[in-house]
Amino acid sequence: MATMLTRRRVIQVGATATGGFALGVTLSGCEAEQKHPLAKEGGKVGLYVRIEPDNRVTIGAPSTEMGQGINTSLPMMIAEELDVDWAQVSIAQMPLMIKKREDGEGYIWVHFPQGAGGSTSVIDGWPLLREAGAKARQMLVAAAAARWKVSPDTCATEAGVIRHKASGKTLIYGDVAADAAKLPEPKDAPVLKARADYRILGKPTRNAQARAIVMGREVFGVDAEMPGMLHAVVLRAPAFDAQVETIDDAAALAVKGVKHIVRLDGPKVGEAYTRIVASGVAVVAETLWAAMKGREALKVAWSKSPWAKESTEASRVEMERLLKGRGQIVNNEGDFDGALHNAARKIERVYEVPYVSHATMEPQNCIAHVREDAVDIIAPTQAPGYASRLTNAITGIDRGKISLKLTRLGGGFGRRLEADYVAEAVMISKEIKAPVRVFWTREDDMAHDFYRPNGRHHMIMGVDQAGRVVAWKHRLATAGKNNRRDGVKPEEIWEADFYGMGYPGKLVPNFQREYFLLQSGAPRRSWRAPGHTANAFAVQSFIDEAAHELGQDPLAFQLALIGGGDADLSYPTADEPFNPGRLAGVLKLAAAKAGWGEALPKGRGRGIAAHFTFTSYCAHVVDVTVTEGKLSVDRVVSAIDCGFAVNPLGVRAQVEGGINDALSVALGQEITINDGAVV
Repeated sequence: MATMLTRRRVIQVGATATGGFALGVTLSGCEAEQKHPLAKEGGKVGLYVRIEPDNRVTIGAPSTEMGQGINTSLPMMIAEELDVDWAQVSIAQMPLMIKKREDGEGYIWVHFPQGAGGSTSVIDGWPLLREAGAKARQMLVAAAAARWKVSPDTCATEAGVIRHKASGKTLIYGDVAADAAKLPEPKDAPVLKARADYRILGKPTRNAQARAIVMGREVFGVDAEMPGMLHAVVLRAPAFDAQVETIDDAAALAVKGVKHIVRLDGPKVGEAYTRIVASGVAVVAETLWAAMKGREALKVAWSKSPWAKESTEASRVEMERLLKGRGQIVNNEGDFDGALHNAARKIERVYEVPYVSHATMEPQNCIAHVREDAVDIIAPTQAPGYASRLTNAITGIDRGKISLKLTRLGGGFGRRLEADYVAEAVMISKEIKAPVRVFWTREDDMAHDFYRPNGRHHMIMGVDQAGRVVAWKHRLATAGKNNRRDGVKPEEIWEADFYGMGYPGKLVPNFQREYFLLQSGAPRRSWRAPGHTANAFAVQSFIDEAAHELGQDPLAFQLALIGGGDADLSYPTADEPFNPGRLAGVLKLAAAKAGWGEALPKGRGRGIAAHFTFTSYCAHVVDVTVTEGKLSVDRVVSAIDCGFAVNPLGVRAQVEGGINDALSVALGQEITINDGAVV
């Protein structure tokens, strides 16, 4: 085909071919759409706002959107303090914005940390983006006051209109936007609205980009294009840490459209994952189809994997062996051994979690064009700053000359905190001296992910005569998220899997946690915060089973463990102190709404669990039915306390998405390994 069909082009061609209407979508690729709309002359007020003469407002979304809703919630903060009508607001994705440090040593963010990881985008944006909106409003008021020759203090705003209080004169923002754009940004911190005056924040607000997504207009990484770009797929090592030995590319180069074969050397065993996840050979062609056919024809001889004996079963056996010994004591409060010895009853359980892939709806992809003195990148990334630093390391080109345009992500979950797919595109473009898009197939994505670590959790509890927990120990054998991460000391690897201190630490007088590192060739990293996803499962399951063994109601047992206090407890690495009362609050609310304690018919069960992480408290009550050994989930009732909800509808969507993801992972997403490779 002379012209490659984009997803958007397929939508239009399909509609017209069947006699329906054609969607009014630009089909010339994404280059025009990628030009930032705030960069026009005349109406750009401050860093994030552009206002048209008819009072339409475009607000720049600084962070990366992967379905968590921040391209709605963050602009809402700006819009609230800007004091506009939300119905007139459209959203534009900001590119990477960095600037040189004053001392000239490295780069810093221009204003806002643009990555999306660690669940902090809304928290980070709360002070910074409201101030940005308020400053833009001050500039608009100053421009109007100058036109009326009055003091700005005599003017007020509401819903995109400036009013002079004494005379009653009004101007819409669009009337003075061009004048405001010429004013310097105020240096002093502005006075922000009182929460009682909010018209946008705290109100349920639909996703600002939902219509564009369902109409096929939203730009994901796989939609983006760059003039003259070629297409690349990579044949990666068939087993962990295998290396390229020889390449026979004759048949691949004979495929029509194939232009280049590029060798990519990845890390060797024991080396950190500083660039790409696996060694491979890239096939570069005029079309994606030609590149894929060329890869099928490629013949590569690989070295034997140093992990050839690794398998899921072998790892399970090794974790069992590790837990029979002594590990690294990472938390030790009180006298666990003495308290357990004197306890009236000892309870033990073991829980396992498997490797899990991110399985993002959009596989990894990136467009890069490395020139002599500059680099252009278009990528769906959670970590644009890291991608920029990695590009600089590969090319030696100053970061100020690396342009990185961000697209919407078709899922992230921590996978796109890594930038290996960006590195691949940059390395290939540098070699062939042309723009190229690297595209991963679904099979590539499943076999070469940075997986959620596996783990075996050995839980031990001591209970006194009254049924109170007096001793608690959590022993974990795991491959570990931070293994083979550059700059992490061996004695600190545990911190990403236990997060400094965990529930019910500080609530049990004798508390201990012990860590064992499993050696594995499987790459692993962040996956919706791996420590929390695994530990919450083990801890809450253990509490539930202990309650049943003791003949106690699981809710009452956990509330007794939490206690009645509201005092904040110091939890190392937590963004804010853990408040037991807030955890008890979501447990009680979820239980009340779910009808906890009601009699259930035979074959039906009801469970309850709660967790605190990244400043939020959440509880779920899950109703299940078991029929002839088959489990079905009938209902989930959830309660969440995340503090002030910037967009309650967005919070609801995140809870619903988390439930769906959790059920999927729990019931069917195990990644298995054999012969040192993902099965």
